[in-house]
Amino acid sequence: MLMGDRITRRTLLKGLGTAIALPWLEGMLPPIFSAEASAAAKAAAPKRMAFFYVPNGVNMEHWTPTADGVDFKLPSILDPLEPFQKKLNVITGLAADKARPHGDGPGDHARAMSAFLTGAQPRKTAGADIKVGISADQIAALKVGKNTPFSSLELGCEKGQQAGNCDSGYSCAYSSNISWRGESTPMAKEVDPRQVFERLYGGEFKDETPAARAKRELYNKSILDLVGEDAKQLSGKLGATDKRKLDEYLDCIRQIELRITRAEQAAKVEAPATAAKPAGIPKEYPEHAKLMLDMLVLAFQTDMTRISTFVFANDGSNRPYKFVDVPEGHHDLSHHQGNKEKLEKIRTINRFHMEQFAYFLGKLNDIKEGSGTLLDQCMLLYGSGIGDGNKHNHDDLPIVLAGSGGGTIKTGRHIRYKKEIPLANLYVSMLERMDVPVETFGDSNGKLSDLI
Repeated sequence: MLMGDRITRRTLLKGLGTAIALPWLEGMLPPIFSAEASAAAKAAAPKRMAFFYVPNGVNMEHWTPTADGVDFKLPSILDPLEPFQKKLNVITGLAADKARPHGDGPGDHARAMSAFLTGAQPRKTAGADIKVGISADQIAALKVGKNTPFSSLELGCEKGQQAGNCDSGYSCAYSSNISWRGESTPMAKEVDPRQVFERLYGGEFKDETPAARAKRELYNKSILDLVGEDAKQLSGKLGATDKRKLDEYLDCIRQIELRITRAEQAAKVEAPATAAKPAGIPKEYPEHAKLMLDMLVLAFQTDMTRISTFVFANDGSNRPYKFVDVPEGHHDLSHHQGNKEKLEKIRTINRFHMEQFAYFLGKLNDIKEGSGTLLDQCMLLYGSGIGDGNKHNHDDLPIVLAGSGGGTIKTGRHIRYKKEIPLANLYVSMLERMDVPVETFGDSNGKLSDLI
């Protein structure tokens, strides 16, 4: 950038009906010359926070490291995280007490998911009088979300119902949502990549009719066509490094567009004539997951949001995983009763989910921001509200926390806590690092001081 032509984090590439945010560029730094001032400016990059949920517990034997501290080996399920081991913590021993029955009987899957981020006991009902509590992500979104176009993004790969009886007298809303705006207001996740893309980049197009959108797509092959002139003008003012970053970013947007379009075209071929308009959801689950994760990367990279949740599948999901040679339903397998063959298939499913998370971490780690990478600016919690699916236990939960939250978390460790430390204690500590301090949250009884 030339002096006097400084751009900001809020600079947009604009076109008819759309506006595209920019990634972090060196040209966004103020025109200062001291190394100390430059380092301070880079360190001021915003922190992000996201929560990733997997259902039905895990094969704990192949999840839990045997050694504590820094000298630990990642077990087979966590092995995909090896490139990022120094940038994450494996956390053992935390509990979600409010996912337990406490006199309410069966319904562990509904309670596991609804209590995971709220630390609150869901009211047992299959009617409209659902009640649990506000979730940690939405506590942050209420404050941090004021600084971004979207206060939060709720994403996933399995839609789920918002009403009806899904688990032993519990509403489907409980087993379909981890994000809750209020105690009776779930934040339904979006699973259609096209809808997410249009939400991020659609601008004035968000309320257009299907016919109008089809006409726009016919004449505008890419949303980048609408901002092409703006992008060309900006590129001419950038230095070589920033120009390369901008080109890579715009190419990533285009590739996502193409992948969504291919999924829609495939769905049109496969859908019967009487079916509703197909969504842009890829047929194969791995591609679906990666496409959604790629859009979350873009949302974080451009500071469209700093808060997100991502659900790989609803709790109690019986999805088969044929693409990794597991044709049986996930929930059915989770009731393994110690059967070695079933346990091995659970391990395979768990490892597949972890590979998707590792893919996401890799994308973030490749993006430079501030004095490090985008991953360094994040706190990314991955876990489940159930430990062992056969036991339906809600203690000793499988938890990974990736990223250092802008250098506020000491990473590269396996931290083992004594039993019955509330999972909500971790959320209190994470919220504090997002500059959203809370005295208590859910069933918390303190903070996790070992994170420092």
